[in-house]
Amino acid sequence: MRNIDDTSWKSLSGVRANKRILQLVPNVENFQSMLRCLKLWAKRRGVYETLLGYLGGVHLAILSAYVCLGHADASLNALIMIFFRTFASWPWPTTVMLHERMYPSTADFIETRSFMPIQLPSSPYEYCHSNITRSTFCRIKAEFIRGHAMTRDLLRPDFNWDSVFEPFPYSRKYSHFVKIYLSTLNQDELGDWVGWVKSRLRGLLVKLEEVQGFCDPNPTEYVDADKTEPTVVFFWGLQPDENNLVDINLVEGEFLKSISNGYEGSPGKMELSIVLASQLPNNAQV
Repeated sequence: MRNIDDTSWKSLSGVRANKRILQLVPNVENFQSMLRCLKLWAKRRGVYETLLGYLGGVHLAILSAYVCLGHADASLNALIMIFFRTFASWPWPTTVMLHERMYPSTADFIETRSFMPIQLPSSPYEYCHSNITRSTFCRIKAEFIRGHAMTRDLLRPDFNWDSVFEPFPYSRKYSHFVKIYLSTLNQDELGDWVGWVKSRLRGLLVKLEEVQGFCDPNPTEYVDADKTEPTVVFFWGLQPDENNLVDINLVEGEFLKSISNGYEGSPGKMELSIVLASQLPNNAQV
């Protein structure tokens, strides 16, 4: 790794971390099976998407490896049960690390935003990049607690997994949603436009938290079947104050400014609006 520039170093950090994790865990097969299970759980419960402030693969891999290292002889079911028990009561922002005496720099600590610090297990022991916000931290923590409650009896032979993987009930949980409508003139341009906007959605989330207090960014991408143009639509749950609903036009104007600069190519359309749970498309009515 000597004489490697910063960009190359960062591009290799994930590969090096994954390799190191596989070297550390006592049972690779159990670790990999556990990780697949937890990724499915995180996707079903709406807490798997780093761009929107949720967990990513490397975060779950390190959390899983932490449990595996502390319980080398545990079965797969026991590991999953211990995982939820461990992180349901984890004293955040205490750092999760796979090595003792891994002391990152102050700059790295600032990068974590102090919510859920998780360290990469390969030198120089940097923190995993995180977009976690106040709202997404609350959601992740709540899902750890729910997972713990759901898996208390996991070692019983008649345990039913359906409740663990039940999709998060957005339309029953929230009465109002921010609708993020993205479109382009042709299908070939849609992927680049959506990717560009998604890379900046954390800024929108933070702004909504400032004016509303809480926002749950559902990572699922929907298609507006009533439109002929190619579309991707997001629906983010809100918990509005009875007398105070966000001024979405003001938020839209500020967010449009943030995404208008730097995009290479023909920018698509982006519109924000507030919709009721009853106005969600059928496939979003969970």
